[in-house]
Amino acid sequence: MSAVRKTFLSALSAAVLAGGLTLGAAGTANADGCGTTRSPKISGAIASWTVSCPTKHSVRVTGWVEDTSTDGDCAIVRVVAGSTQQTKKACGSDVREPFSFTFQGAQSAQARLATV
Repeated sequence: MSAVRKTFLSALSAAVLAGGLTLGAAGTANADGCGTTRSPKISGAIASWTVSCPTKHSVRVTGWVEDTSTDGDCAIVRVVAGSTQQTKKACGSDVREPFSFTFQGAQSAQARLATV
């Protein structure tokens, strides 16, 4: 990842967290609603997730995250719905970790794949 991109992503993450906003899904800035499926891939990481709505007032994001590099970094998925954030890490080349996060009082969620 280029230094410019790392700086931009770091600044964007800091601004988002400081402002109480949510993170976008792998390059998008919009929340994903029920039925949305994403499969982002970045250098060193890959993931897949689906957004569903088990009830009228909840949203669930299920999927997996995988570390695809031996660079010592971990792959991480951050999912935000409302004011709640959940994360799942996969550390070690070819390590895949499943996740399932349910958020009450939300109808959409935003997810982001990154390496840390």
